[in-house]
Amino acid sequence: MIQTLFGSTEEAPKKPGLFERMKQAVSRTRVNLSERIEEVVVPGKEIDRETLDDLEATLIGADLGTKTTAQLIANLREKADRKQIADAGELKQLLKGEVLSVLQGAHVDPVAAVDGEPEVILVVGVNGTGKTTTIGKLAHVFRGDGKTVLLCAADTFRAAAIEQLEVWGDRTGNEVIKTKAGGDPAAVLFDALQAAKARHIDYVIVDTAGRLHTKSSLMTELEKMRRTAQRIITGAPHEVLLVVDATTGQNGLQQAKLFTESAGVTGIVLTKLDGTAKGGICVAISNELGLPVRYVGVGEKAGDLLPFDAEEFVDSLFE
Repeated sequence: MIQTLFGSTEEAPKKPGLFERMKQAVSRTRVNLSERIEEVVVPGKEIDRETLDDLEATLIGADLGTKTTAQLIANLREKADRKQIADAGELKQLLKGEVLSVLQGAHVDPVAAVDGEPEVILVVGVNGTGKTTTIGKLAHVFRGDGKTVLLCAADTFRAAAIEQLEVWGDRTGNEVIKTKAGGDPAAVLFDALQAAKARHIDYVIVDTAGRLHTKSSLMTELEKMRRTAQRIITGAPHEVLLVVDATTGQNGLQQAKLFTESAGVTGIVLTKLDGTAKGGICVAISNELGLPVRYVGVGEKAGDLLPFDAEEFVDSLFE
């Protein structure tokens, strides 16, 4: 309650819950998808193969991707051929169920950390996707859960990356272990993990170089870092998160494919979800790579990283 100047009280504005924030984040994708579906699926019109052909084009336009869309539509066509889809409302509910099934089917368990040892999270991705910002937000999430965090500036290729991580370290109250620009990423990782073990830190979050994903040298560097981590801490890295910019659509999917092949990715962080109508890429990535989305970025502030919930995402998308 808030006390007013005249002594009366009024309800304090409620902070939006996770579901409301997810709804806000996918609003542009939802409007884009809903408008297209409404154009295709006219109330009172029979749901036949022609309707589903139009719906297929609509889903591809929302960046669900050709392969994923074909899979979703194939299941719906079987029902349409047997006259099992009564109207537009039922079609929308069936499509919603198919999308949820895809998202829930992508499941990869991170390696469990050993009690008493830090959990190591390697964060990878192309420059410009919001990788370093995501690390800062992730540190904020863990600190909010009462955990201790150490940040490792292993993107030594760009001096600006080290400085940016230091800004986030100050903002979230977490120390950053770093070296000079151009230094050996594996060496700074070694120092960070040794420090984390000595101080009994809960999480070490590692920033990595985000040079072009086609460069084999970057992948060699990531492999060297993985070997370094494994020598110091059991099972490390326990999670490899790939940061993907939602606004890049299908290009983001191609990046995800290349990193998954080379970096042992275990989960996706989808950034800038609030700034795009291409949120369907989330479904394409989950389906084609079998990778779960762990978090979504919905703004620029420290608290603008939401844990991903498939049901909430789908409900927000089709509401």
